[in-house]
Amino acid sequence: MNKITMLILGMIVVTYLPRLIPFILMGNKKIPKKFEEFLNYIPYAALGALIIPGFSSAIPGNFSSSLAGLLVALLIGFFRGGVILPVIGAILTCMMFLKFGV
Repeated sequence: MNKITMLILGMIVVTYLPRLIPFILMGNKKIPKKFEEFLNYIPYAALGALIIPGFSSAIPGNFSSSLAGLLVALLIGFFRGGVILPVIGAILTCMMFLKFGV
């Protein structure tokens, strides 16, 4: 096996184990209500950690497109939830602002 294959297999194990272990440990046990409520906030925290720190420097010299992308991401995240759609919305908004020169 070459080094790249070993690296990919190692990455699979390292990323899969943290996802598998809770299922093995929890089994059919019920999650406490407070903990479940806490888990519901994780997508919003992830969205903030992904988008907010870099929005002002994402597109040098074009703050308006970065701000528009951030606002679209926040709106989609608030009304729709999740992480994927807000990120895609922010990217598409920035691309449109850059394409049409707004």
